[in-house]
Amino acid sequence: MTDDVETASAFRAIRAIDYTVILARDWDVMRPFYEEVLGFPLLRELSQGWIEFQIGSNTLALARPRRLGSDQPTPPGSAALQLAFKVGRDDVDRCAAELTAKGVALLEPPRDQPFGHRTLFFRDPDGNLLEIFAEI
Repeated sequence: MTDDVETASAFRAIRAIDYTVILARDWDVMRPFYEEVLGFPLLRELSQGWIEFQIGSNTLALARPRRLGSDQPTPPGSAALQLAFKVGRDDVDRCAAELTAKGVALLEPPRDQPFGHRTLFFRDPDGNLLEIFAEI
């Protein structure tokens, strides 16, 4: 059976997990834990609610849980993780169409962000925030 590009799932384009975001409920405890206790090297601080650490070839980010204005805060006791999957620019829209066709609700349609990404956000069944993105 040959794998036809037109019929293959858009998600076959995913080649790596690019970065991991931990939605920190208690910023005043989480940040010092990653910086001081674990000693992760600070890569950059994009805002008072977003910092990134370099972990080998990967980036681990801590973020205050407020990604989407209409999104509900992460409830205590639930997963507090966002995974971002990197694809090509056209694949963001293909993934959105495939998710919608499979009955997955999108938190927002694909859009170009001012920080240079085209993004698509949705949740897994456990409530974790998932992102498909491309650099633009």
